[in-house]
Amino acid sequence: MRIGDDSNDTLSSETSQTSVLTDSGAWQKRRRRWQLPRVITVIFQSKSVTIGAAVILFWCLVALTAPLYPYSPTAISGARLEGPSLEHWLGTDHLGRDVMSRLIWGTRTVLLLAPLATFLGELGGACLGLFSGYVGGKIDMLIMRICDIGMSFPYYLIYILIITSLGPSALNVVFSIALGSTPTITRIVRSLALQAREQDYVSAARLRGESLWYILLREILPNVSGPIITDACIRVGYAVMSIGWFGFFGLGIPPPAPDWGGMINEGRRWIFRMPWITLGPAIALSSLVIGLGMLSDGLKEITQRR
Repeated sequence: MRIGDDSNDTLSSETSQTSVLTDSGAWQKRRRRWQLPRVITVIFQSKSVTIGAAVILFWCLVALTAPLYPYSPTAISGARLEGPSLEHWLGTDHLGRDVMSRLIWGTRTVLLLAPLATFLGELGGACLGLFSGYVGGKIDMLIMRICDIGMSFPYYLIYILIITSLGPSALNVVFSIALGSTPTITRIVRSLALQAREQDYVSAARLRGESLWYILLREILPNVSGPIITDACIRVGYAVMSIGWFGFFGLGIPPPAPDWGGMINEGRRWIFRMPWITLGPAIALSSLVIGLGMLSDGLKEITQRR
């Protein structure tokens, strides 16, 4: 009787494991089948995503067409402090450089550095957060304490310390923004990993004998990617503002390279006499941040509907 019970228990256990594997595989197939069409449908239905994407696309087109503009952003192309005209659409600055040309070429700086800094921050935070949340134990505690130390310092204090120590440059701006955002991203991804590791598809991967990195990258990461992408869009906006902040205080891209924050700082002395020198880059900076914010709100809506 005992032998019969043991064999029944073994058969029941094997059937349960097979059921989990089958359910996980079916769930993955259903997910692939409806995910993309539904996301595309929601994107076209979301006005926030449409407007935000249109604003970002506009500035991307501006950056791509920068070489077509006739004036160099660093060369003197006219008299000092000229007003807007057909020749100089936003006039000239205090050195005689074309403001419109500097605004257009400054778009390239922002659209290159801000996503790069965000990507590096998200990459480091995602790797640490996934590993910490899934493994747990002392490793998780150690990583979280390091993140707590990093988060105890104000972001801009970290930025200033790095920039003043290493000197102002595009590389140091990217490094400081990425390093400052990594602790917060790590905590966000860790909380997502803690929830995901208890799901059936992770249990199924363990039963199949999958490796740690396979589970992290192929099972958990795709299922928590929605909040990570939404957070990344928000952080690109923060990175844009940080780059502008660096430029305004002389800690960003070294002159004479065009930089929106530096242009705002240079033109503030003539803001009442020639406001377009300052308003041009200020409006560009604000519109790009607003567009990124609207895009992130729309993506959040998409992830909630999935």
